[in-house]
Amino acid sequence: MAKTQKLIDGFKRFQAQYFGDDRRLYDSMISGQPAKTMMIACCDSRVDPAIVTDCDPGDLFIVRNVANLVPPCENDGHHHGTSAALEFAANSLEVENIIIMGHANCGGINALWHDDGDEMQSQFLHHWMSIAKPSKDWVINKLSSSSQEDKIKACEQRAILESLANLMTFNCIREKVEQGTLSLHGWYFDIPTGQLLYFNSQTGAFEPVN
Repeated sequence: MAKTQKLIDGFKRFQAQYFGDDRRLYDSMISGQPAKTMMIACCDSRVDPAIVTDCDPGDLFIVRNVANLVPPCENDGHHHGTSAALEFAANSLEVENIIIMGHANCGGINALWHDDGDEMQSQFLHHWMSIAKPSKDWVINKLSSSSQEDKIKACEQRAILESLANLMTFNCIREKVEQGTLSLHGWYFDIPTGQLLYFNSQTGAFEPVN
């Protein structure tokens, strides 16, 4: 059984660093969080956004879900955690950047890729991953001769673009993008190579960050 003592020891180090002799960072954030960048990332334990980008507390407003997906804006009266966070980030925090950060070897995308359409395989995952179904369909249609590995990687990256498009279905986001006060970004962390790629809208490809 996994032990929690490692986590408690880690908290003590965190507490000593930020609430010991030098409390300036957290003292500056007592009345609210200053984050101006929102990151939508995967739940995967290998891709913690704050660790990957070496950020301090207060730098990022983070939402993590399976496969770092953004659903389209829906007003159906159901519970929408990711959508609520987007609304809060845009309207209350007035973030200036929203980054969708996908990654290689994503379990959610792998589940989507091998999904045979049987919803009985899962209670929630099948429906959630259907957000990225257009990405799977695109890869099957456009990359039929590619290897399985390349197809899955392409699906991981296309899902980022699908989420970027879904961001623009939210009025609070679209209006700010059109006003020039909010920028949207697509990133991809390639775990095997350790590279961070970004989507270059000019070339239509994911390229290494400079």
